[in-house]
Amino acid sequence: MDISALQRRLRQFAADRDWQPYQTPKNLAMAMTVEAAELLEIFQWLTPEQSTQLSDAQREHLGEELSDVLLYLLQIADHSGVDLEAAVERKLALNAIKHPPRS
Repeated sequence: MDISALQRRLRQFAADRDWQPYQTPKNLAMAMTVEAAELLEIFQWLTPEQSTQLSDAQREHLGEELSDVLLYLLQIADHSGVDLEAAVERKLALNAIKHPPRS
């Protein structure tokens, strides 16, 4: 997955629809939260076991909601000037220090 290419596509998608005035980090974060709630709704009344055994239709719906969250996340990073790849690498390194492997 090429993050920069996706961000360019999202910028163009928004530009083609004159959405730029609405593409602020605040608005995008709020929209991402709504999508995350829709993601959560898929699992709302499932047992832990059921949540690991989704039907094909449920898995397709899950993929759509995960994509919505990811696309908003990419836009937030883009509009905020955050190099998401570098941020992820840094966070993984910090997590490795904070949570060392069991001996």
